[in-house]
Amino acid sequence: MRKRSVTVRVARWSALHPGRAITGWLLFVALCLGGGIAAGMNSATSQDFRVGEAGRAEALATEGGLPLRSTEHVLIRTRSGPPDKAAAAAAAKDVTARMKALPEVASVAPPVRSADGRVLRVQVELHGSEQDDQKNVPPLQAETEKVAKAHPDLVVEETGDASVSKGVDDQRGKDLQFSEAITLPITLITLAVVFGSVLMVGVPVLLAVTSIMATMGLAMLASHLLPDTGVGMSMILLIGMAVGVDYTLFYLKREREERARAGGRLTSEALVEAAAATAGRAIVVSGLAVIVSTTALYLARDVIFDSLATGTILVVAVAVVSSVTVLPALLVKLGRRTERRAARRLSKGKPTRTYGERAHAGKGAGEKESGRVWHALLAPARKRPALTLCLSVLVLLGLALPALNMHLKNPARDSFSRDIPAMKGYDRLLDAFPELRVRHLVVVRAEASRAGDVREALTELDRTVRHDPLFAHASGTPLLRSSEDRTTTTLELNSVHPTYSKDAEVSLEHLRDDYLPKTVGKLPGVETAVTGEVPRGVDYVAHQNQKLPLVLGFLLLMTFAMTVFAFRSVVLGLLGALLNLLSVGSALGLLVLVFQGDWAQGLLSFDSLGGISSRVPLFLFVILFGLSMDYQVFVVSRIREAALNGVPTRQAVLDGIASSAKVVTSAAIVMVTVFASFVMLHILEMKQMGFVLAAAVLLDAFVIRIMILPAALLLLGRATWWPSGAIRRAEARLAQRYEAPAHAPAHASGPASAHVPGRSAEHSARQEEERRIAQGR
Repeated sequence: MRKRSVTVRVARWSALHPGRAITGWLLFVALCLGGGIAAGMNSATSQDFRVGEAGRAEALATEGGLPLRSTEHVLIRTRSGPPDKAAAAAAAKDVTARMKALPEVASVAPPVRSADGRVLRVQVELHGSEQDDQKNVPPLQAETEKVAKAHPDLVVEETGDASVSKGVDDQRGKDLQFSEAITLPITLITLAVVFGSVLMVGVPVLLAVTSIMATMGLAMLASHLLPDTGVGMSMILLIGMAVGVDYTLFYLKREREERARAGGRLTSEALVEAAAATAGRAIVVSGLAVIVSTTALYLARDVIFDSLATGTILVVAVAVVSSVTVLPALLVKLGRRTERRAARRLSKGKPTRTYGERAHAGKGAGEKESGRVWHALLAPARKRPALTLCLSVLVLLGLALPALNMHLKNPARDSFSRDIPAMKGYDRLLDAFPELRVRHLVVVRAEASRAGDVREALTELDRTVRHDPLFAHASGTPLLRSSEDRTTTTLELNSVHPTYSKDAEVSLEHLRDDYLPKTVGKLPGVETAVTGEVPRGVDYVAHQNQKLPLVLGFLLLMTFAMTVFAFRSVVLGLLGALLNLLSVGSALGLLVLVFQGDWAQGLLSFDSLGGISSRVPLFLFVILFGLSMDYQVFVVSRIREAALNGVPTRQAVLDGIASSAKVVTSAAIVMVTVFASFVMLHILEMKQMGFVLAAAVLLDAFVIRIMILPAALLLLGRATWWPSGAIRRAEARLAQRYEAPAHAPAHASGPASAHVPGRSAEHSARQEEERRIAQGR
């Protein structure tokens, strides 16, 4: 007897002990969540975010006792016209006194009046790092509100690094709530259409939600090894609902097929075990593929991608575990409930039907129409595979062309939604003080004895850049600061151009490549570096571009290896890697087409950066390669299963895709709903991620899996399975079974085979079909 796989053995135990399995799962969820809450979240620090020269500059400044601190600006103005000088001065004095009394405040600068005299600004520097902003800024905002109430004739408002950061975080939380409010109803409706049962709808949602809860606890524990950046939880919600419902959906669909095929002759436990042997294995392989693909994010050597990878890997692993452990127990519970109801009806003399009879009777027009739809969709690949393959590939290549012109940008403060109050204040701040838009901070470290030479060289640098129109021409002395030990000196230079503009980047190039080497750089024995919002963005994009080939190469290798492992076919491995590249390329092309220009700004409510967020392409490659394996594993598993039963490859392809079409489409709808809901969020990066993932899943489900994959497999034929000989051996066994010599005695197969009690006409028809397949293979 063939040894059962681990998946089948676990499912069998769960089916035989459903109460223990369900209790064990709930205990697991509680322990994970409780353990995570007890351990707390370990958040990333400023050091974890440092990249390139900008990161080196920040390290130099911190080591010298001049750390970069968040700056808040309190603006004092009237709704129209310049404020009364005495009233504005009194309000500024009140602000200064209140802020200096706060422990969160490091320093308060003297009030500065705008060039047109309409705004008075008080600059406040906070203690702590940027990661402390969220907890440090509320006391300042509270004091600003008190000043505003004490001076009702003036408008007193606060903006700055910390205020904007807190506003973005608050908005993200509201956006996620909005996304969940949209996603859940559509998911429930989709599942109700697939299963036609409210009770069955609750199973995928219940497992997805509990999987997400358990993962959140595990993520808190994992943060003590890999610090959390705040995006991990968003990724757990995004991916958790998608794959959690996906995996449960595939398992449920297979269990229902087995139940319908059994026609009431098998117990719920046996049905669940049969489903585990096929769908269970596919879920495990699919989950492993997503996990292995996602590990590529760690190669980017970036704390944000580390956080994204950790959240994704944990939630996929937990979703797989729930699908192969507690799901069989839930299905047995539901199956026994159905059996008890049927028994009660029989005891009362009422007619009852098996699940298979109900399924057959319930097909009706809807199911028949669905079958006709998929028959029509597969017709091009079935009738003209070469033409279908060529045209489909050309269409996707056409969609991918705009990606060749993709410009990567690091979304900065200028790209944040103006629905955030602090961003409205930020716009008013820049209107009054445009020189504050961009800050380049030059950091120099040298021996204390060279401090005078360093300050003189930095003063020369300040005079030099004043002749460059890309820089702000502020009057007054250079903004120089020195450490107590005189080893570290900083100079602040400003630009009036938006942070994501080409002019801001060129101003940095001039500073790093021309002005700095000709001034401070000429001093022997000094170390220089430049940081700020623009330097951070430029260095981050360069870092991502450097890591992208490594990550992509790893993804292609892992996709190939996982496909070969799953199906023992080198041909399928190569095909899977090529299809994933095609899918990702076309999705990126659509992303560039929509977000890099400005034609869709009003339609999707965003302000174009003239480029794509630098994190999106790398994130898309990794996540989509993993999710695409979902569809590939489930579809090709059905095809291979039929082929192993002796069905010719051509028919196996058509039958396998047709039988999995509805569930794959339903899973795609759930995923697209989850991802598309992010397009309606305010944060541009989340919009782009949601759009590109939704577009990629749609293309993958309806073009790759319905047009390109079947056409390619039909053209390849038996070569699809090379070098595996399992398919050939299966066909040979089936042929030997029905090609016995004509002179064999009638009783050669044994008398029992001709007189098995209960042998049905349906079984005889199935044998005849197998004989026909064997003879016409």
